[in-house]
Amino acid sequence: MNDAPDLGSDDADPPPRPRRKGIYILPNLFTLAALFGGFYAIVMAMNQRFENAAIGIFCAMVLDSLDGRVARMTNTQSAFGEQMDSLSDMVSFGAAPALIVYEWALKGMGKLGWIAAFVYCAAAALRLARFNVNTGVVDKRFFQGLPSPAAAAVVIGFIWLMDDNGYKGFREGPWLGWVALGFTLFAGLTMVTNVPFYSFKDVSLKRSVPFVVIVAIALAFALIAYHPPTVLFGLFVVYGLSGYAMYVYRKVKGKPVSVIATSTDEPDEQGLHR
Repeated sequence: MNDAPDLGSDDADPPPRPRRKGIYILPNLFTLAALFGGFYAIVMAMNQRFENAAIGIFCAMVLDSLDGRVARMTNTQSAFGEQMDSLSDMVSFGAAPALIVYEWALKGMGKLGWIAAFVYCAAAALRLARFNVNTGVVDKRFFQGLPSPAAAAVVIGFIWLMDDNGYKGFREGPWLGWVALGFTLFAGLTMVTNVPFYSFKDVSLKRSVPFVVIVAIALAFALIAYHPPTVLFGLFVVYGLSGYAMYVYRKVKGKPVSVIATSTDEPDEQGLHR
């Protein structure tokens, strides 16, 4: 008599099913709203309403800055949310600014115009991919290269400022197209450099601050409300140059300029961390 167990018996317990991971609605609502802002901006640019397009991009920036904080505050971080955020950023701060600046000024420059717009779009994709790969090795206090929302703010802020002053893009002549091309290439190429940009991630909202800080914040809001196109464009141009200033300062002082906190033993990824 064979006492061995029958492996083909129907009484055998089935293997446990993998547990499905839920999708948290609150942070993803902010991400979807940011994605809507980028899509709305594209639609407005197609209809030659560039002021509305600029407002859509800046609203997407605000919403993008909130989704991560909301996820951390409510302990609802997830891998799905991270991927969703990257895809939303690619649309709102990669494809949308490239299409808007092309529609506003670069399409009057022929092949050179759409190549410049593509360089910006490709740089945004590379910047986001590198950010996702380097999350565990980059110093949290700094970004490696200009973050894509700030790059979008430089390009779109210029368009908003010019449109607010009555300049209608390529219709004004080639000079405005060349200036727009310069800002587009500057923002795009700065995204894929290793220049360090302060991330403000070490600023804690729970920490007490002096009273003068609250006054300064109130004055900043008042200044932005006075003339948003000029103030926002100026702020992000200064931020876009601040990384280069920090890079030169560290070089002169002999300090390390890399924002990589730890080394990696992955030979196939060494080029991403330098």
